[in-house]
Amino acid sequence: MSDSIQKIKRVPLRELWRKEDKDFTKWLEEHIDFLNDAIGFDISIESREEKVGPFKVDLYGEDNFGNKVIIENQLEKTDHNHLGQLITYLTNLGANIAIWICKEPTEEHTKAIDWLNEVSPDDISFYLIKLEAIRIGDESPAGPLFTVIKRPTTEKKQIGLEKKEYAQRHVFREKFWAQFLAEMNKKSSLFANVSPSTESWIGVGMGRGGFNLNLVISKKYARSEIYINRGETEENKKAFDYLYNLKDEIEKEFGGKLIWERMEDNVTSRIKHQLDSVSVTNEEDWPKMNEFIIDAAERMHRAFKDPIRKIKV
Repeated sequence: MSDSIQKIKRVPLRELWRKEDKDFTKWLEEHIDFLNDAIGFDISIESREEKVGPFKVDLYGEDNFGNKVIIENQLEKTDHNHLGQLITYLTNLGANIAIWICKEPTEEHTKAIDWLNEVSPDDISFYLIKLEAIRIGDESPAGPLFTVIKRPTTEKKQIGLEKKEYAQRHVFREKFWAQFLAEMNKKSSLFANVSPSTESWIGVGMGRGGFNLNLVISKKYARSEIYINRGETEENKKAFDYLYNLKDEIEKEFGGKLIWERMEDNVTSRIKHQLDSVSVTNEEDWPKMNEFIIDAAERMHRAFKDPIRKIKV
């Protein structure tokens, strides 16, 4: 029986299909089931060489869910021209699925397809397919081998969504801090030397290393805090304990209760005043957030300035 087992041999693609358009594309139109088996869904070809401006997409069709599909073929190593054509055809023909078939997918184009699947809407998908031709032994007919190199996944779409949300948060933060600082500077010079940031916080020193007055915003709250980070856990906890022993005096000067967080499992510690149920992504909340943290910042600076200056631990 072992005599019937033979080696798989690679066959040059140009040996089977001399020309990409007249030979391979025409063959694939007539034998689309080979590709369907590889990608796991059915495509029906509607036209070959569909015009898109001065260009022609190799194959245009529809899958079994009604999605429009474009297929771009390349019997050589991937290149920038075909990547550009793939995107051009997809957008101009209103397709949902773009399939790029090639002899050799390069690393940079593989990454590009991954990126396109991350950043595109949920109903847009990109596939990168490696095409090989093989035969068993020396006498058998040659056959195509389609291997899916890249395809859309739930994980890729989730990564893309998280990246978009991250970028949007940056936009919201910078816009919030710009308008906040304009308002803050009308009432106090505390943050006069601070510029708008894409970070979730801005801060100023309290006149002594390791102590900052920070303002923090998120999708859930806005707060003002005294942040203690003197470099070492023990030093931070000693400073926190010193201030905590002055809790009644500090809160009296502040004019209200504060939240004291020694944060046993962290290097740092903090004391904060927080407004919940507001979001930096909701511009209707911004006036309320402005008013709260401007007031909190001024009062916390006043209440903690002298105690921090007098710390001897």
